[in-house]
Amino acid sequence: MVTRKRIAIAAAVLAVPVLALAWWLGSPLFLDRTVEEEFPFSTDAVVPEGMSHEQVEQTMATMAMMDAAAADEAMPAMPESAAPAVVKRGTFRDADSFHQGEGAATIYALPDGSYVLRFEDFRVTNGPDLRVLLATHPDPQGRGDVHSGEYVELGKLKGNIGNQNYPFPEGVSPSGYGSVVIYCKPFQVVFSVAALSAG
Repeated sequence: MVTRKRIAIAAAVLAVPVLALAWWLGSPLFLDRTVEEEFPFSTDAVVPEGMSHEQVEQTMATMAMMDAAAADEAMPAMPESAAPAVVKRGTFRDADSFHQGEGAATIYALPDGSYVLRFEDFRVTNGPDLRVLLATHPDPQGRGDVHSGEYVELGKLKGNIGNQNYPFPEGVSPSGYGSVVIYCKPFQVVFSVAALSAG
């Protein structure tokens, strides 16, 4: 009788982490996370001491809305030299019949010399711990192709649906990178790929 109680308690204790792991792995397949980010307003802004990049972005977005509401006449066009320039672009494709993706991936050169990767009209099958990678392989079919060359991680995928921005780490240039990969880090599975071509 005592042995049965101990087995039942041990089974209950083991069931909690197993169920938690199963939820972490399986729940993204049934849940969508939508992100809607504007193109960065602060692409050429100097971040003041004591403020984060996010605070600058929020302040500039608020000021842009106030300016738009107050303006009675059209604003003059921004000088072409100050505009972000398209460097590379591609369209997301399915990795297989289960891992599917669509939308545009565009790399912009910003006036301050940095780069940002932007997703538009983006949608991908959700999964656990998805990451955004830039890979040297021009069109990876699986993890072997991703790992056969060099790649850099731009961050955790913010949402499996919607427009979003991924700034490049300092010192990273888009030259030499041939694709954007949505990648499940724990299981090393490719969810979607956008092969890049010159903009």
